[in-house]
Amino acid sequence: MPTLIPVTTTHCGEHLPLLDLLPDANPLSWVRAGEGLVGWGVFATTTISGPQRFVDARNWWLKQLEGFAVTNSVHGNGTGPVLFASFSFSPDDESVLIIPQVIVGKKGDKSWITWIGSSPQPDLNVTAPDLIHNTIAWDSENNADAAWKARVSTAINRIQSGALDKVVLARDFTGHADKNIEPRTILKKLAAEYPSTWNFAVAGLVGATPELLLRLSRKMVTSRVLAGTISKTGDDERDLALAASLARSSKDLEEHLYAVQSVADALEPFCTSTNVPDSPYVLHLANVMHLATDVTGALAEKLAHVDAFTILEQLHPSAAVCGTPREQAGQLITEIESMSRGRYAGPVGWIDAAGDGELGIALRCGQINGDSIRIFAGCGIVAGSDPSKELAESEAKLVPMRSALA
Repeated sequence: MPTLIPVTTTHCGEHLPLLDLLPDANPLSWVRAGEGLVGWGVFATTTISGPQRFVDARNWWLKQLEGFAVTNSVHGNGTGPVLFASFSFSPDDESVLIIPQVIVGKKGDKSWITWIGSSPQPDLNVTAPDLIHNTIAWDSENNADAAWKARVSTAINRIQSGALDKVVLARDFTGHADKNIEPRTILKKLAAEYPSTWNFAVAGLVGATPELLLRLSRKMVTSRVLAGTISKTGDDERDLALAASLARSSKDLEEHLYAVQSVADALEPFCTSTNVPDSPYVLHLANVMHLATDVTGALAEKLAHVDAFTILEQLHPSAAVCGTPREQAGQLITEIESMSRGRYAGPVGWIDAAGDGELGIALRCGQINGDSIRIFAGCGIVAGSDPSKELAESEAKLVPMRSALA
């Protein structure tokens, strides 16, 4: 019989600045307003692809868990061994799974550390190393804006013809630095600028998402849906008026309704009850405002083996990042978007040994590759969309990453 590998979780006993603990290289993060999980070191990792990637991810995770002997004096979500995951938008691209060697968590007044192996508890260095700043030169294409507006126009024509109701189109930009780009610096800047977002880093994909795709905790499931966006001006009185106009916008309300309905429909088979508010609220971020709805549900007790992987398989891709109907929107994205999204707009976050977890949609993010980074933005297109306004919205959604890299 093979020897089981010790996994130990114990209280830290102090309020730790999670992002300050991260190393320069390959940090793992899921942090919001100072709470969440960070990790470093790699105990095991794998990549998966294909239409069964959520099932394959579960099977790999369960196989790894079979080899652990867990001692957990803390208990609760996110304690014990944890899998960090970053799934691709398309089944054709690679998803990445990582089990960190060390994980530190914080929730409320509780902090804990988990480590794999028989070594003593790792020391936590809370003296934050200096941040590494880069100068970024962005690639530019003369006709990039015009080409993207042309794709939006094509999408609007398809929608108006009745082929589909909504599609989300994305665009990307690549920047180059004078040295390797360090994700920890980006995370710290994003956390300071956008404290209400989830700051994530997995295998070089780093960002600050405002959209929680799935929180599963003790049979309760939550999904925050964002769709419908307007830029902020920085003038409080003007922004309040803009928020009111967003809440009344028929175009944005239509876009939002499709996204909410897709999430509610995905959760309904697993839940004895779901709560879908009648109308959205306006979520204020530093640079934009979104229409937002929090959909919640209680998992049916009679359903065995429903975990985060099960629900992700049904939730992704939601109308917030793909469109409605899903199949027709996906086909149109493949036809006209002219790029691979990679792990942009895919689920990103963590899953614990109980199958609970928190995963957002990888938005407001960039994929680091040494001294280069590729950043993304996407917009929901409906019949009432205007290509110039969608272009402006995409530029606003690029601001967080451009600012964090400045």
